[in-house]
Amino acid sequence: METTKITVGVNVNADCQKTWNCYTQPEHITQWNFAADTWCCPRAENDLKAGGKYYARMEAKDGSFGFDFEATYDEVINEKKIAYTISDGRQATTLFEHKNGTTRVIITFDAENTNPVDMQRDGWLAILNSFKRYTETNS
Repeated sequence: METTKITVGVNVNADCQKTWNCYTQPEHITQWNFAADTWCCPRAENDLKAGGKYYARMEAKDGSFGFDFEATYDEVINEKKIAYTISDGRQATTLFEHKNGTTRVIITFDAENTNPVDMQRDGWLAILNSFKRYTETNS
């Protein structure tokens, strides 16, 4: 069975170091890792190295639903690339392209088989837009 790949991206008005730090450090991840203001990310852990684990708890603020997102890193190139395998076996890669003080963040991930592709794309893009807003407005 062929896997559907989905790609989303944003341009972040921040240099590579700030963008990387906001994307990878747990104290920042908990501030942006949700698709809507009715959700939150109360906990994140990140062992950012090949073979290291990533964990984020995502929950509705009203407590009605939540889930754990877990992955194992396959490759990490500081301020350039993060490749990982999600706990369900799907693959994802995040690229950081730096130019003139801005950073393009591009995520390509394998679609899952439960939700429509458009819904998955919109959800991941909403989280990436939350990351962009947070990074651009916080030092």
